[in-house]
Amino acid sequence: MEDILNLRYALDTFYFLMSGALVMWMAAGFAMLEAGLVRAKNTAEILTKNVSLFAIACVMYMLTGYGIMYPEGGNGIIPALDFSFMFGGDNDPAAVLKQDPATWYKGDYYSKMSDFFFQVVFVATAMSIVSGAVAERMKLWSFLAFAVVMTGFIYPMQGYWKWGGGFLDGLGFNDFAGSGVVHLCGAAAALAGVILLGARKGKYGPNGEVRAIPGANMPMATLGTFILWLGWFGFNGGSELILSNVGEANAVAAVFVNTNASAAGGVIAAMLMARAIFGKADLTMTLNGALAGLVAITAEPLAPSPLLATVVGMVGGVLVVLAIITLDKLKLDDPVGAISVHGVVGIWGLLAVPISNADATLSAQIIGLLVIFGWTFVASMVVWFTLKTTVGIRVSAEEEYEGVDIGECGLEAYPEFVGSRGSAR
Repeated sequence: MEDILNLRYALDTFYFLMSGALVMWMAAGFAMLEAGLVRAKNTAEILTKNVSLFAIACVMYMLTGYGIMYPEGGNGIIPALDFSFMFGGDNDPAAVLKQDPATWYKGDYYSKMSDFFFQVVFVATAMSIVSGAVAERMKLWSFLAFAVVMTGFIYPMQGYWKWGGGFLDGLGFNDFAGSGVVHLCGAAAALAGVILLGARKGKYGPNGEVRAIPGANMPMATLGTFILWLGWFGFNGGSELILSNVGEANAVAAVFVNTNASAAGGVIAAMLMARAIFGKADLTMTLNGALAGLVAITAEPLAPSPLLATVVGMVGGVLVVLAIITLDKLKLDDPVGAISVHGVVGIWGLLAVPISNADATLSAQIIGLLVIFGWTFVASMVVWFTLKTTVGIRVSAEEEYEGVDIGECGLEAYPEFVGSRGSAR
């Protein structure tokens, strides 16, 4: 029996770690997607943001975030803080193997370190959502200062309310892998920043007309989308937590299939919707359709049939096209469509859970999404406003014209292929 428990522990820990590695690879996907959808003169800065925010997320989640999100106790709203994780330590092998096999999955059945690794890459994902929405005009150091608070405090608090055993979990709010906890949270923080930051120069005309600002590298944006699609199998599949019995292995397989089906549905629906509205097969809308399908199924990728998962993704694909158009009409400038993909479709994903999960209620889902959005938006607005009134959050008009690569990073991503500084490029 001890050999079997050893094998279970090792297999589930390994599965957790490999799933986390797939999610970590999503950081590359976000970097490539955002770099492809911004102008060439802003590429180096957005890549710098993506690398830096990942590092900040890892450090802040180690210092404070993990202790806030997964405390030893709390009253459901305020966690009982314990920041001892930063000093190391893991489950005692002898104690683990003394557990009753009949109640094995109620005890310590995988490494605590593997749990941290899996959770920390989710935090970085939420922060990456913010990066694209505020691209091309935000000060680098103000963004990174916000990342410290977001990953060390704002995200972990709402994460505790659901995944840490807080009051949202007690209400019956369902969010399997984070349509709300990760994606809506990131979108709410991004929306607060976009409102205070304002639109890019030239994005909107004097009569309210919307002017397209094309990205510099569509192959790179497409590569980024495929990387995210691949990483999402770890995002959703890893959230099943275990693999070491027949039932859980079947569940993981179902999650993989449904995740893929929803993404495919999102692509097809977004492409058709764009064709109906614009008369063309818009690549950026198609890419966002894939991401919309992935976000939509993340709240419940296990319960639906593959056919229903495809439909859930298709609804997400339609919504993301309409949301991007609507935000532009409201003059909320989001260069990569992050608020639409992760926010609007994240809400749809949460509301869709009761369709396939009989244990979920629409009222609990609505309460959960309102709490996550309200907390993150208000807290983020306070932090963004504090930064705006102290150190500022927007680069100067000259820096924006030249490109934030020069002003913030002192170099250009494509020095041999761009024209004179200040061109639209």
